[in-house]
Amino acid sequence: MTLSRADLWSLEEYAQERAGFRDKVLAHKKSRQLALGAHARLYFEDALTIKYQIQEMLRIERVFEAEGIMEELEAYNPLIPDGHNWKATFMIEYTDPAERAVRLGELIGIEDQTWLQVEGFDKIFAIADEDLERDNADKTSSVHFMRYELTAAMVTAAKGGAAILAGIDHPNYTIPGFTVAQEIRDSLAADLQEAKLN
Repeated sequence: MTLSRADLWSLEEYAQERAGFRDKVLAHKKSRQLALGAHARLYFEDALTIKYQIQEMLRIERVFEAEGIMEELEAYNPLIPDGHNWKATFMIEYTDPAERAVRLGELIGIEDQTWLQVEGFDKIFAIADEDLERDNADKTSSVHFMRYELTAAMVTAAKGGAAILAGIDHPNYTIPGFTVAQEIRDSLAADLQEAKLN
């Protein structure tokens, strides 16, 4: 479920492939983002979205040495789901800087109150910001990295067509649970793999 150097284009190859690949990724991402009210959104990552991010970073930084490529792979591979979880970037989105500053002060801990749910099972609260803490006593960050761990039974149910719900339980930004649109549900189910019995 991770990317290797063999999965990447060279800078020259990517220059040729970029336009078509970018269109493919942008179309793919439409079913990989979930609005949670007017000011919060989950952007779900997978191998394709992460490959695009790595290729863009290599292009921007003009990296072609093996060591630099491996550094990017090591940085981004942990963001690809493992078959029993969903991984996402959680964004708090207020366009006005003054309002954003106030809201971030009111939303401390929101990343821990943002949940997904496979119908018939308990809510799955995110394991947030495993790489570093992104809030403090005064405010939360506008960007968080989230991992939602599923049980084997949840994976089986989601692969079998069960609805997926989402919501936020934070007192200053409450989003009652709602059913995720079918195209997003299907995209998330595709991230999962049922465990094989030995």
